[in-house]
Amino acid sequence: MIKIESGAWDVMVSHARQQFPNECCGVMIGSAGDGVKTITRALAMENAYQGGQEDRYEIRPEDLLRADRDARKDGLELIGIFHSHPDCDAYFSQTDLQNSCPWYSFVVLSIKNGEFDHANSFLPNADQTAAEKEELVY
Repeated sequence: MIKIESGAWDVMVSHARQQFPNECCGVMIGSAGDGVKTITRALAMENAYQGGQEDRYEIRPEDLLRADRDARKDGLELIGIFHSHPDCDAYFSQTDLQNSCPWYSFVVLSIKNGEFDHANSFLPNADQTAAEKEELVY
């Protein structure tokens, strides 16, 4: 299960709305234990994808490493990545799966007509051939 605290959730939804009609992206910081991942902080990242950002996102490796390093300094972990699907449902696409990391949770926010509609979290397997839905509480 992944539980996202209200302050982090607000950052995620706000970033998704601001980037609409393009995909937003960012990282989720927190702690994990007893089968629960608790997100206490979300960091909006720049979508570095060089093509059309309405259906793709890319986080620079150096930005991801910096976020991970900063989280560890605070005694926290980089738990996962979030991104939005503009005018589309919150599913884990084949592109998402191919670009995933099996040690992260991936939260997808559906933004329809510029407003939050729904969200889902996914856990890709080690082979990046499938991703199961993860219980999401926000």
